[in-house]
Parts: sequence; structure tokens; C-alpha cells
Amino acid sequence: MLRIPLLLACSIPIWSQTTSPPPPPLKSPEVQSDRSVVFRFRAPNAKEVLLSREGTTRVPMTRDDQGIWTIRTEPLEPDYYGYSFIADGVTLSDPNNSSLKPNLLNVQSMVHIPGPASLAWETAEVPHGAVEHRFYKSAIIGDQRDYYVYTPPGYDPAAKSQYPVLYLFHGFSDDASGWTAVGRANVILDNLIAQGKAKPMLVVMTLGYGAPEVVERGGSGLRDPDLRARNYDRFRDALFTEVIPEIEKSYRVMKDRRSRAIAGLSMGGAESLYVGLNALDRFAYIGSFSAGGSPDDYPRTFPSLDAKSNSQIRVLWIACGTEDRLIEPNRKFREWLTSKGVDHVDIETPGMHTWMVWRRNLAAFAPLLFRDKPTPPRTGSANR
Repeated sequence: MLRIPLLLACSIPIWSQTTSPPPPPLKSPEVQSDRSVVFRFRAPNAKEVLLSREGTTRVPMTRDDQGIWTIRTEPLEPDYYGYSFIADGVTLSDPNNSSLKPNLLNVQSMVHIPGPASLAWETAEVPHGAVEHRFYKSAIIGDQRDYYVYTPPGYDPAAKSQYPVLYLFHGFSDDASGWTAVGRANVILDNLIAQGKAKPMLVVMTLGYGAPEVVERGGSGLRDPDLRARNYDRFRDALFTEVIPEIEKSYRVMKDRRSRAIAGLSMGGAESLYVGLNALDRFAYIGSFSAGGSPDDYPRTFPSLDAKSNSQIRVLWIACGTEDRLIEPNRKFREWLTSKGVDHVDIETPGMHTWMVWRRNLAAFAPLLFRDKPTPPRTGSANR
């Protein structure tokens, strides 16, 4: 009876002596007072580690004698930045950072450079709306899928007040949470509504894949014309026959075309143009942020679009960053619209294919929606 605790007691020092203590945790990322950021990554056996940060090219990190790789950036503009480490060719999120940027193909970590409350995406002391996560089985697409619904401050499902709706789409490889988890759409709308810059509205953010296999193909999926067409057509059909009817059944929303807007980024921008411009009986406001994956055959893609469409279009807003690889296709499409006599707003801002551009796009586009007499400029730049 007495030998068991004695053996246990004797075993404790032996175990303690043969087990190395875990290394101390690293602080990464570490935002400095000048808004530069120090990133750290422990990889003693790696031969090369690179920092991949949203909006920049990859840069090498420096290793110390403890196997810790470090880099300090230049001072950054206040915003949210995605990043990852690439250790000997393998992309990894930051194990010391719990803030993640969700993505179906490449999950990254996120770092926040705080800014003044005047920035649209910064959380401010204003009334906040709510975000609901809803699920449904799609008969069109044949899978279980989801969407998010932002309701503005003061929304009461039992009240008589009704609201307009913005249908807002994510980009390729994102999921339905993209616009809230990364784009901060709910925060942007909270701030704009509180400042009187945007009308109270619902925002519906649904999964953007009509053919989910397009993601399995990686970047080549949208280059396959048949797969791309199936992806967009079935996405449109699910939106029209499943998502919109459920929104108009479950929420207090207006159901006329002047109370519906459609917009999106990258693949979602192409979807908003394809769906919206071919359904002007449903949508009066259309926004495209860095559209990618649009067919080049514009007359075939938009067969009914001409100068007569101007009587139905309240706002057609097309934006892209000047360093984005998609700037030329976007310019080409705008030139075609001009040749057809279709009124539109041309927006070019500094930036690449990044959420930093798209947050600013949403902050500039939302105030134009659901106004009695919208008067957007024909050309210009979105607010930075």
C-alpha cells in the first residue's frame, strides 16, 4: 500500500529532468507606436521564411540564434491587414495570433492598425445593428448553404417600418462570412447610418457559388467558360428563387426594384454586374468592386443593355484599384458601356486586389443607395 505513492513520488523528478520546458510564447504581431508592425515566427529548422502581407510582395524575414524569424514593416495606414508566413515554401498562419481571415483556399492571420473613429471600418460609439447567420437547403444547387443578414440599429420585426435591401457578394475563395469577418460591412453601415450618410438598410451576404466545384479547381475555375456560366447562372437562380423570397418573407423589407441594390467584390463584382444588369426589373442600384471573372463577350452577356436602360438604372458604380491586375478589364468594360450610351460612375483608387480597397468602396457606395435623387459623379475616386 505504501509503495505506490513512494514510486510515484520517485518518478516525478525523473520525468521533470527528462522533459524540456516549452519555449516561451512569442508576441506576434506587435504594433508599434509609429504604426509599424513587428512579426515573429519560431522555425529553428527552416532555411527561409517570408512574410506575405496583403497588398504587398513577399519579403524575407531574419533569423536569430534561437531560431526566431523577425521582420519590422514600415509604418502602415490604419486598417486591417491579412498576412501569413511562408516557411520553405509552406504557407502558414501565425500560431501566436488568434485573429484569422477566413478563406476556403488560404486562411490568413489578421493584424489591426487602429485608426481614428472617423474611419468607416473602425468600431465607434454609435448604435449598432445586428448580424444573423441563417442556413437553408438549396434545391437549385443541391447543398446546404448559408447567408448573413445585417439589420440596422432600431430594426424591429414587429414594427411597421420597412427597409430597402443591399445584396452584397464576396469574392472567389471567400465564404459567406467574408463581408462581416473581414470586410466589416456591419461596422461600416453602423457608422454611415449614425452619421446620416447612408439610409438604414438591410444587407444580405450570401454564399456566392452556384457551382461549388469552381472553388475546387482553384484559380482556373473561373477561366473555364462552361463552369463559369454554370456558376453564375445557378447562383442567380438560387438568389431569385430561394434567398430573396426568404428575405422578403422573414424580414420587414420593401419589395420594389428601387428598394433593392446589388454589389460585390471580385467574382462577386462580376456576379453583381451579370445578375443586376440583366434584371433591371429587380434592381435599380448596381455596384462592382474590382470585378473579376466577367465574360469578355459583352454584347452576348448583356444583350438588352443600351442607352434606354438609363431610365431604370439609378446608380451603376464600377470601381477598381489602379495597381490591381484587373484594372484593364474593368476599364475595357467601362469603355464598352460608354460606347453603348449607358451612364455609369467610374471609380479608380490607389491599391491592389485587397480588402483595404473594398472597405473603402463600400463606404463610398452605400451612401448613394436608396436616395430620392441620387447624383453621383460620372468619374472620380472613392474616399480613402
